[in-house]
Parts: sequence; C-alpha cells; structure tokens
Amino acid sequence: MTNRFRTPAGGRIDRAAPVSFRFDGKTFTGYRGDTLASALIANGVHLVGRSFKYHRPRGFISAGSDEPNALVNVVRDGARQAPNLRATQVEIYEGLKAESQNRWPSLGFDAGAVNDLFSPFLPSGFYYKTFMWPAGAWKRFYEPKIRAMAGLGVAPTLPDPDRYTQNYAHCDVLVVGAGPAGLAAALAAASSGAKVILVDEQAEFGGSLLSETTAIIEGKPTADWLADTLANLAAKDNVTLLPRTTAFGYFPHNLIALAERVTDHLATPGADLPRERLWQVRAKEVVLATGALERPLVFPENDRPGVLLADSGRTYLNRYGVRPGERAVIFTACDAGYRAALDLKAGGVAIAAIADLRPELTGELPAHALKAGIDVRPSTVVTGTSGRLRVSGASLAKVKHGTVGPSESIACDVVLMSGGFTPSVHLFSQSRGKLVWDGAAGAYLPGTSVERERSAGASRGLSGLQRVLEDGYAQGEAAAKAARNFTSPARGQTPAPAESSRSIPASAEDLGTDGFIGATPHSRNPAFVKAFVDWQNDVTAKDIKLATREGFRSIEHVKRYTTTGMATDQGKTSNMNALGIVSEALDTPVPQIGLTTFRPPFTPTTFGIFAGEARGNLFDPLRKTAIHYWAAEHGAAFEDVSLWKRAHYFPRAGEDMHAAVARECKAVRASVGLFDASTLGKIEVVGPDAAEFMNRIYTNAWAKLEPGRLRYGVMLREDGFVMDDGVVGRLAPDRFHVTTTTGGAPRVLAHMEDYLQTEWPDLDVWLTSTTEQWAVIAVQGPKAREVIAPLIEGIDLSKEAFPHMSVREGRICGVPTRLFSVSFTGELGFEINVPAEYGRSVWEAVYAAGERFGITPYGTETMHVLRAEKGYIIVGQETDGTATPDDVGLGWAVGKAKKDFVGKRSLARAAFSAPDRKQLVGLRTTDPRVVLEEGAQIVTDPSAPIPVPMLGFVTSSYNSAVLGRSIALAMIKGGRARIGQKLTVPMETHAIEVEVVEPVFYDPKGERLNG
Repeated sequence: MTNRFRTPAGGRIDRAAPVSFRFDGKTFTGYRGDTLASALIANGVHLVGRSFKYHRPRGFISAGSDEPNALVNVVRDGARQAPNLRATQVEIYEGLKAESQNRWPSLGFDAGAVNDLFSPFLPSGFYYKTFMWPAGAWKRFYEPKIRAMAGLGVAPTLPDPDRYTQNYAHCDVLVVGAGPAGLAAALAAASSGAKVILVDEQAEFGGSLLSETTAIIEGKPTADWLADTLANLAAKDNVTLLPRTTAFGYFPHNLIALAERVTDHLATPGADLPRERLWQVRAKEVVLATGALERPLVFPENDRPGVLLADSGRTYLNRYGVRPGERAVIFTACDAGYRAALDLKAGGVAIAAIADLRPELTGELPAHALKAGIDVRPSTVVTGTSGRLRVSGASLAKVKHGTVGPSESIACDVVLMSGGFTPSVHLFSQSRGKLVWDGAAGAYLPGTSVERERSAGASRGLSGLQRVLEDGYAQGEAAAKAARNFTSPARGQTPAPAESSRSIPASAEDLGTDGFIGATPHSRNPAFVKAFVDWQNDVTAKDIKLATREGFRSIEHVKRYTTTGMATDQGKTSNMNALGIVSEALDTPVPQIGLTTFRPPFTPTTFGIFAGEARGNLFDPLRKTAIHYWAAEHGAAFEDVSLWKRAHYFPRAGEDMHAAVARECKAVRASVGLFDASTLGKIEVVGPDAAEFMNRIYTNAWAKLEPGRLRYGVMLREDGFVMDDGVVGRLAPDRFHVTTTTGGAPRVLAHMEDYLQTEWPDLDVWLTSTTEQWAVIAVQGPKAREVIAPLIEGIDLSKEAFPHMSVREGRICGVPTRLFSVSFTGELGFEINVPAEYGRSVWEAVYAAGERFGITPYGTETMHVLRAEKGYIIVGQETDGTATPDDVGLGWAVGKAKKDFVGKRSLARAAFSAPDRKQLVGLRTTDPRVVLEEGAQIVTDPSAPIPVPMLGFVTSSYNSAVLGRSIALAMIKGGRARIGQKLTVPMETHAIEVEVVEPVFYDPKGERLNG
C-alpha cells in the first residue's frame, strides 16, 4: 500500500528517509520521524485492534500517550517482544514488525466479536451476578474460559536479553514537560544558573508547538523559535535534556522516577547501549508543565475506527504530514474543533460539517470557519455513526429546548471530536497535592502542594500561547530562586503566584476553557446504544448509569464496579466524562462525587527498568565461602541456604545422602568432624553503650557477662515472637561479636539499626556487618581439643582455662583468631574465626592435623541431625513467626528481672501463657524405622469426623544412626503436658503412632560438652 493520505509537503518527518515496516504481516512505507500510528494512517489504515470485552473494531483516538485503543506487540526476535505498546508512541524504523492484539484468527475477522451480540447480557458487574450455577462450575469451567479470552497482549516466554540501567541524579530544578510552558520554565531556570533537567515523553521537545504552523513567538515562526530555544538550552552546561523520557512517578521528598527509552527507536541498537534507563532524580524544586489532554465526547458508536480527537487529527496533519481522512465531520464543544477543521481543510480534507454542542457561535475561530464556507451547525449533536471496520457516516441532529430532533446522515470517513481540555494533573496528584474543582474551567486544578513543586501553563488551567509561555517562565524563575535560597513554601502550602520578569509575545488562537463532560444527548433507545466512556475496558454511558442505579455514589466505587478508568491509560480519556455522567445521574455537583486516585506509573512501564542490572546472579547473588572450593574438590554436594552455597554432605564412592550423613554423624560423635560455619551472620556491636544496647535488643541479660565469655541470645519482634537467635561473645567491655542465623543476618542488622536510629538514638553504639570478614571453622567431637591444640598460639585450651561458652583471641597457624568454645552438636566443640582470606589455608591445616584422628568433613544435613539429637532449635524450622521463647523451650533465656527489652510487654499477654499453646517436644515412632515427614500433622484420633482436630505438626525429622532409630521434633498444643502420651500422625495411606517425649534425645545431661 502507498502513502495515499500523505500530504505533498509539510510536517516534521524526514521525507528523504523512507522506512519500510510491517504490520500484521503486511509491508508498509513511512518516513523517519513517523510513529507507527501516523505511518499507518498515511497508508489508510485505521483498524488496529479489538476491544477488551466486546471485541469491537477499534482505531486510533489520539496521537499521544493517552491512546487507549492502538496497543500493539512490537517484535524484534523471539525473545524481544514488547506487548501493549501504544502505536502512537512507537517510532518506526527500518524492518519494524508490529502485530495487533486481542483478536483471533485475524484483525479483520475476529471470532471474539460474537461477544458484542451478547452485550445485553454482559453489562458492568455481570460477573458478580452470573456464573453461579451449577455449583463448582466457576472454577472448573467459567473462570478458565473467561481467563482465556481476557487480557491484553501476550507476555513473552523467553528471557529478556536486553539490558536496563539505572541512574541517580540531583538537580536544582526538574522540569517535566517540554511544551511551551516547560521550555520557558527551563530557559528561565537555566538562565539564572540553576542546574536543570528537562524531560519529555516525546521524541522531540516542543509539545503542542510541534503541531503549530501559523503561530508567531517573539517575532519568529514557531519552528524557528523552538529550534533557537532548544539550541540555547543544549549549549548550557547546567542543562540536561532528556527526550523520550517519561516522568512516571512522583515520590516523597521530590524524588521523581523517569523512564528513558534509549534504543526502542533504533533499527540496530548498539550492543553497548541499554534498551531503557531508569532515572531517579532528587530535585530541590519541580516544575510540572505537563499540559492538558483533549477530552473525547461520549455519543453513540463513538468507537468506530476513524473516530478520533480533533487536536490529534490536527497533529497528524501538521506534525506528520498525514490527512486522517478525506471527508470529515467535526463534533465539538469548544473552539478546538474549529481550529482542527480549518487546518484540515487547508491540508486538503473536505469538512462535511461542524456539529457544535454550544448554542451560540462566538469568537474568531467559528467566524473563520463560516468565512471558509464550512457548514457550521450550532446546538447539534452526533447521534450515531455507521460503518463496520471504518466509519462511513455520521448522523447529526439539532437540539432544541433539550429535545433532540430527527437525525440527518452525512457521509464521511473520519469523525473528529473535542470535548475541551483536561489539565494533566496525574503527577501533581501522585505527589499528594490537593486538587480543587474549578467550575469555570470545568476541571480539577492543582491546589495545595505537599512537595516542593509548582505547576505551569495548561496543566494548571491556563490557555492562550502567550499566557502559557509567560507563566512557564515565571514558574521557572521562581523555582530557581527557591532552589538557590531554599526558601520555597513549606509543605502543605500553595506556591505564591509567580510573575514573569520577561514578556514573551506570541500570536496564536486562544481556545478558551469551553467544554463538555458527560454523555451528549440523543433520541435513541438507551438500552441498545453503546456510547463509550472507557474505550479500552468497553465501559459505556449506560454502564456508568447502571452503577448509580445499583447504589454506588462515590466515583471510586463506580470506577471499581464498571472498571472505567482502570485501563492502562488510567482514565486519561474517560475520567472526566464518567464524573459528568455520575453527576447528572445523581443530580449532584461534581466536587461532591469526588475524583479517582492517580497512581504511578503515569504510563505503563517495563519490568526491566525496575530490575535494571539485578538479574541472575546480580539479583540472587551466588555467595560462596572461602572453603567452598575445597569442599567442591572433595566431592561435596551443595544446597542453597539463603544466598549461600553450603556443603550439604560429603558422599564417598557408592554412598547416597543417607549413607553419607550416617557416616558423618557417627564420626563426629566418636572422634572429630569439621564443618564450615562461615555463612553465619556476624555483627560487631561496639561503643560505650554496647552492653545496654544488647540488653534492650535481646531477651537475655548482658551487663554482667564478663569479657571472654559467650552467651546464647534470643531476639524477639515487638509482638513477642522469636525472630532470631545466635551465640554472642563479649570481647571487651565495649565490644560484642554477635552471630545470627545464616538467613537472618540482614534482617537482624536492619532490626538493630532501626531501633538504634529511631528508638534509642541516645545510645553511643556502632553496628558493623562482619559476616564476610570472618571464615568460621567448626571443629566438633571428643578429639576436637587434641586436633587444634598444636595449631593454637597464645590461648590456654585446658578445660579449666577455656570452658564451654568462652571466647579467646589469639593466633592459629600464625593467623589472628577469635576462638569460641561452643557446640551445636552436643559434643566438645570449637569455632575458629579467622580472616576470610586465610579461611581455606587454616581449614586445610586443621584437616591435616586431624587426619590421625580420622577427621571427617560434614555438611548441613549432618549438622541438622546432630542438633536435633540434642533438641537444639533452628529458627524458621521449629519457629514459624508465632512461637514465643517459652513455646520452643527457651524460657530460661528470657531475663525476667530486666526492666525492658524488645517484645517484653507482648510476652505478658494472657494468650502467651495459655495451656493449649503449641510447645516444642520430641516424638518417637513406635516403629523405629519410620521417619516422619516434616510438616505432617499430629492428631489424637485419626478416625474422628472431618475436620479432624489438629494438635500440631512435625518440625524436624531424621534417622539417627547414633541412636539407631528415627527421631523428630514437633510443635504440639500443650506439648510438655503430653509427654508420655501416644498420638497419631495420619498419612495418605496409613496412620503412624508416635510417643511424645522430651526433645533431647542424646546426652540429656550435657556431659559431653566439655569432652
């Protein structure tokens, strides 16, 4: 197909650079500078999609980011597919491939269009009232079928090969929007020396100026003034210009999130370039020059391809050199329709008629239209359109004394509509600023600011090019001054009116503030008319009215019931008309109905931009200890524990996991084992108030713990439940070496920092994560002391000088060490802390020294079995976020005489001393060969009627080679009182009898801890 609708000249496209692209398998030609939308319209294509619910044919409505219909999938290759891109924002490049969505088998013939025939049975909220019969059919039939038909686009299934980066920036003034107000604001702020960032979502700066052909600014044609202004800004070192960049989120303290599309417009992006870049900008002052969005009119069949916004039709003509059709009908409630009609007529489009809702024709533009010989009809509405895949006619009718007269059909291939303009207040609303209703403007405008921002130009309801330019300049000056002196208004105030120090004379049509919100009148049967309010979600005027009849009064409730404004355009084209319809239906002023909440992102944003480089190992880092490669060389099988790779067990030839673990357990109990405990979290707590801090953050008492001693510590959340545990060594009066669980290290450090910074800022304490500074080598077993003795320097290892739960500093193999006498196995044990860079060499030295004792390296599975034999808990296995210290047998670790600690008051709650709380106990199966499943439920009588009352569940279960039988730990209601009782663990095919016993299965008196 050729560029049949391309004008012979004009526009900002590069006519010397033709571009070939494909849409739905057909090849078309456009020019550099075209969007996919403008290039398709140039080729006579308006049908680009199907609606969400009814699968009605849909075409372009706008020329910008407010487009609700023209969502396409852009395909570069199998992995590079981007669904739901707006064709109005997709810049064409050589070889671009785009596909329409939400249709089958083809766009022209969509089987889903049968839904339109059943539309009387599918009103808003139909899913709340239907699909109720037969029972259970919703899950088995209705929901799967509906989900198969629902959705917009298809998500790619292959990993995204593109790269996304993230930048952080600070500036004095951030200007959002590079239309006339934004350019003037940036120019004013930059001229004062302020550091300025100017962003705009379009490929070119200029906003509405890009569509101006006759306006004059400071004596220059618009294009010349725009080029000079951009050259001026580009030449300034204190200005950063970011085109193709959407400000999509306004967050507290003037943090603005920007999405920069770096390579989407390139045919062959450089390998060194990211696809997108996330900018997180902290600005002293923000100027929101986001302009205004044209409102559509709500009339019957306003969704046919070829029905679009009047100003967008003008944009396609003046900016892209494309006629949206050959014969147009204009339906307007403001002067924008006349401006578009005059430009289109000058561009070669026949104007069949202008239907103006307003009864009186005043002002220059209507006069110019009449002078040009255009058929202008005041007090006239469009009562319907005709055509199947493209509009072919419109019906017009006069309105007299509120009554719609007979309709006249007029042939046309394009209908342009304009209901006025709505200030774009999305970012202002995201900043939590308060919007106020302006009756004269018929719109919500920025009111009280919360952040250090100011709105400029059309975004705050101003019209007229000169007024907008001068207001932008004034706001830019005021922002720069406030940033320089940091004397901007406190939060919760409205910025004082700004006066421009510069006159910017401009001649252009002033469109005023006329407009219309709601549904336009017609004389047809409302039960069979579809006048669309929300194009993407197929919400009609009668759907909105139905919601009010159902009793919904708040616009937020109407929104959720009908889904109006919930599409990917966030109601940019629908919100105000929905308000108008509700207002009329309830006979209630718009301000009393309210306004829906604008939330980020302003437009849909890729997941990739949020992930940035955090993918694969950069998202889920693969952490290895200093001893990892030694373990790998010796055949270890590994498991993931938090972010770490840990040796799970060390199988020998012919051994499976169970055989290897059994051998390792026996070796530790009989002689000596070697375990890599480096992954334990480690935090240094230092300062004059370190002991007081420890007293407050842990349940135990710490003030009297002598330097050189260890203590087991329990940490609670505020609600009194166990959060973490670990052994803590006091190295000096003002220094503690704290260990945490492997997975709990960051959480514990954040917990500590939170309290230190917000609750106890008076404490003189420093917290430092040292997890990766120390490698930890656990030597466990009766021969442990004999193994390490020859390697230790400066530490007396005798039982009397170095008893269990002690810490000493000295040297091992000439390397500094913090040596703990501690055990998680119940055997004599030592934990050797050495600088991580010496971890492997010290490990190898210990291994060599222990070979004469048959030293055995063991993994986490053996560690679990050994600790379970001793009844030691693991946080996250025996605890589930609802366990108190007493529940898991740690009541002894709570300093009852302490004045306070985190969680103390919660422990006093009556529910925490209830006799039926789940408590830690041991379980022995009647058949010692049976190993229970972890997580299995425990009951008194498995034959009881369903639902069978559950007493608790198995938390840990293993086969103990040392004890020659299975063992298990469990949390059971009133567990300690049930010791000696027989209970049952029901399984799928049989029930297992168990006896409740004490949780310590091995060496209950702890006689082996000191060797």
